[in-house]
Amino acid sequence: MCLLHPACPTWNYGDVLSQGASCWPLEFSIRALIFRYGSHMAVERPTRAFSEGVRKSMQGNRGRDTKPELALRRAAHALGLRYRVSVRPLPNLRCTADMVFTRAKVAVFMDGCFWHGCPEHHTKSATNAEYWAEKFRKNRELDAKNNRVLAEAGWTVIRFWEHEDPISSARRIAEQITFSRQKREAEAISGSIGSM
Repeated sequence: MCLLHPACPTWNYGDVLSQGASCWPLEFSIRALIFRYGSHMAVERPTRAFSEGVRKSMQGNRGRDTKPELALRRAAHALGLRYRVSVRPLPNLRCTADMVFTRAKVAVFMDGCFWHGCPEHHTKSATNAEYWAEKFRKNRELDAKNNRVLAEAGWTVIRFWEHEDPISSARRIAEQITFSRQKREAEAISGSIGSM
């Protein structure tokens, strides 16, 4: 039996633990995860739902095409806006925007009140509160980091809470798109005048 290498067909993590052996590949991968994603990875996480009801509820959470997203997209489409759905604004950024206007360089995010900690509607979890508080804090930090990276790349980021009115949100997007187009046209004109 091999205690040192997980690729070996006889390797068993349970045997490694029961015999108290140190397994460097496992330790290395854990250290790599902590280095890459931060120390929050070291927090013990539940491996499965606490109850069947919780499991079904979590499975029902959609990653895209939620009702608020669809309402916002319908309202934006009704205003004549055309966009890409659920794509990365930047290829090297691990972030998917809900709506992307590539020419205008505008990324729109519809943040869920629960997942992103809405100041009006977010409630603290009664079960496993420490884990969820850390999860929400990391979500907000990641949102801020993505906003910063996109802004540095010349993108405009617009964020809405899921409870906001989709029609007024779509109008705000349309205003930003118009402003971005006018700005791009003005830059093109000033660039052509400067080259004369």
